[in-house]
Amino acid sequence: MKELYAFYGEAFRIALQAIWSHKLRAFLTLIGVIIGVASVVVVGAAISGLNTYVIDRVSRVLGVNHFMIARMANVGPLSEEEWELRNRRNKRLTWDDFEWVLENCTLCREVGAEVSHNVNIKQNGQELSGTSITGVTANVADIEDKTIADGRFIRPTDVDTAAMVIVIGDEVREKFFPGLDPIDRTIKISGFTMRVVGVEQKRGSMFGNSLDKLAYIPITTYGRIFGRLESIQIHGKSRDREAFDRTFDQGVVSMRIHHKLKGNQDDDFGAVNVQQVNNQVDQFTGSIAVVVTPITLISLVVGGIVIMNIMLVSVTERTFEIGLRKALGARRNQIMLQFLIESVLLSAMGGMLGLLLASGISWLVSVATPIPMTITLTYVLLSLVVSGGVGMIAGIYPAVRAARLDPIVALTKN
Repeated sequence: MKELYAFYGEAFRIALQAIWSHKLRAFLTLIGVIIGVASVVVVGAAISGLNTYVIDRVSRVLGVNHFMIARMANVGPLSEEEWELRNRRNKRLTWDDFEWVLENCTLCREVGAEVSHNVNIKQNGQELSGTSITGVTANVADIEDKTIADGRFIRPTDVDTAAMVIVIGDEVREKFFPGLDPIDRTIKISGFTMRVVGVEQKRGSMFGNSLDKLAYIPITTYGRIFGRLESIQIHGKSRDREAFDRTFDQGVVSMRIHHKLKGNQDDDFGAVNVQQVNNQVDQFTGSIAVVVTPITLISLVVGGIVIMNIMLVSVTERTFEIGLRKALGARRNQIMLQFLIESVLLSAMGGMLGLLLASGISWLVSVATPIPMTITLTYVLLSLVVSGGVGMIAGIYPAVRAARLDPIVALTKN
């Protein structure tokens, strides 16, 4: 056993010495592996970061343990035929539908309703186009886990009395009340003067679209301003994560019962929950990983070819050394292991440098963009295992060629 450890220790020392004696050549050889490993890790970090970014933004919009029933709610894109089918089949949801779910979804902790409309707000010479004005019940803040930075949210008494109060998003505040406290100030919505009672905490943007260009008013006030309520959205929240699936099913079943749908009939409404959205995001980013990751691994194969080439050069340069070692009693497997160790060591060094490069690139992207770059252990291990495997495979042919050299012929080639 000691002889074995001594052999590997000596082989490792010789490999390091051979690499160090040709530092520039070794570095140029490693560039392919460095770029390959960095590519795999950065792509993995970007995919993981994109997943985290989207799910975080979805949770900011929808909250947790939350589901929605609406006329056209769905997860993922629809074909034109499917959209036309649902558009003809699905019914406009009414206040009566909301009250039915409120009464019959016994597992729901909260059931709320909202309806929205985009308007252009003009005030004091300023204009904010495409602002989403959402009429809500008072419990929507709890259902969607909204955070109010200043003031308060809509209260039940505001809904009961159709009060002219409004909670604005951060972008609305910055546009019309820059550097001012907006609470108890007024803003006009479609000609109606509204008193600002709260400001929602800044939520940022999602794929370039602002999540803060919005405002909330009592759903009854919405009816006064915009006339007859359009199709409303019904929002439910379970008591906890464990009960969420059962709560969601009960909400959907209660709506089917209210619409008198039989067991084999399709829903005439749409239903979506946060978990479905998260699963859709996971599938989307997973599909990207399946397509992109093998492409980035190709660069590691190119790096392996470069390593094989340089190891063949090394065998040619060290022909006399190989012959001398064989003349002194070195066995063929020992010669082969010597060059395999050198090849794997080169590849491993490239892998470590590639990880350092990937860390630097990921940090720069995280600083420069809103998307976090999450370097995951899976992609780190994948890149190191593949790079190590490539190094070993690339070293096999040069190692076998070195081991097969005739010592007499090798000694005469000095």
